[in-house]
Amino acid sequence: MSISRTIRGAVLNAMGAEAPYAESRPITIDELELAGPGPGELLVRIEAAGLCHSDLSVVNGSRPRPLPMLLGHEAAGIVEEVGPGVESVRVGQRVVMTFLPRCGECAACRTEGRLPCSAGSASNGAGTLLTGTRHLTRGGEPVAHHLGVSGFATYSVVDERSVVPVGDDVPPTLAALLGCAVLTGGGALLNAGRITAETSVAVVGLGGVGMAGLLTAIATGCRVVAVDAQESKLTTAREWGASEAWTPEEAVERGVEADVVLEAVGHPRAFETAFRLLGLGGTLVTIGLPAPGATATIEPLQLTSRAQMIVGSYLGSAVPKRDIPVFEGLWREGRLPLERLVSREIGLEEINEGMDALASGQVIRQVVTFDGGGLG
Repeated sequence: MSISRTIRGAVLNAMGAEAPYAESRPITIDELELAGPGPGELLVRIEAAGLCHSDLSVVNGSRPRPLPMLLGHEAAGIVEEVGPGVESVRVGQRVVMTFLPRCGECAACRTEGRLPCSAGSASNGAGTLLTGTRHLTRGGEPVAHHLGVSGFATYSVVDERSVVPVGDDVPPTLAALLGCAVLTGGGALLNAGRITAETSVAVVGLGGVGMAGLLTAIATGCRVVAVDAQESKLTTAREWGASEAWTPEEAVERGVEADVVLEAVGHPRAFETAFRLLGLGGTLVTIGLPAPGATATIEPLQLTSRAQMIVGSYLGSAVPKRDIPVFEGLWREGRLPLERLVSREIGLEEINEGMDALASGQVIRQVVTFDGGGLG
């Protein structure tokens, strides 16, 4: 019989707190009660969890969620217990957690990743697991799950459909990145952009997701132009194999034209820049999440006269159980050096400071590590 346990986790108590978060401290590290897994669910001991703008967007209030909420949606760990009916994973396996579970039954799930699962989207918005259950309490009061994962904690209970097993040789820190940064940035190019070695690619925005897309495009053999406002990130992109690297203004002035442009910022001006970099017949794949109500201006005539397309991609238009093994294989072959994405490893107690670093744009990916779950 499954039992509850006491865990430590990072709980967001208020959205829209004043930055720097190291001073306002909207996230507290608390002891919580975690109820054990029910049917179709499993208990995971968290080894590593990445900090992503989807976490920051809840902290700053641009993506409202129910509070209090145990944050973290990009994580990996070891399965310690499975509930009744769980068949796809076993105790002792390392699993990657994904932030959009797929029920496999709704009309959206039949689009092979093009549309986000309707049931998964609803449960994410409600702060529950896919089946509608909640397993977290603090002082007897319920705490919401973040995107079905809540990975900024020592343990998590998740739906079986929120995890994908990976090999024991994949370090936890890198396994965590497979569930969001790599799946979102790389998946968008492979699934929505349909890139091949003959495709020219421009990546606008060189955060964790954009850099994952850049590495994926390079691994595919594409010629890649990197675009970001920060010179340090442009330097990094050149070192990693980008053919060119420019600020947004420079890219427009130089007349960059790409077959596929990945917009990975989530800001109207970045979207406009990305559109201006589209070549004849090009496809703009946008994965950024702007604030609600944000607007951008483009010239619609260009879509028709130049036969261009704009495609929105959520979670890389991916089917995680299909796509994560692809990226795992590219890493194992040495073609996708995911280690480069990790700017630094931090402890759970540094989570507010980590959000400040994320907001500054100075880091690519920070990863919270637990019990030796880092790269070493």
